[in-house]
Amino acid sequence: MSTIHILGIDLGKHCFHAVAHNFAGKEVLRKKYNRSQLLKFLANLETTTIAFEACGGAHWFARKCADFGHQVQLIPPQYVKPYVKGNKNDFIDAAAIAEAASR
Repeated sequence: MSTIHILGIDLGKHCFHAVAHNFAGKEVLRKKYNRSQLLKFLANLETTTIAFEACGGAHWFARKCADFGHQVQLIPPQYVKPYVKGNKNDFIDAAAIAEAASR
């Protein structure tokens, strides 16, 4: 897999959608995880920037990611919305979060 520069994660109750961009801004990962799969993936991922939309559950995940050595960005939803392209779904939201984090 190419080097991940920014990983945008759309948080949900049971499903978490992740989209990663490399340093050129090209999408290199698009995957759906459950909670345990996501934590295992993040624990094994080399240090990178991880972005979430700020919400109640984001702070717990932010602390977990920081424990794994990642840099975390919590982005307010109003800053993510302009980057949503097309019809709304979880992968498009995750890509918008990664795009907003790169700006």
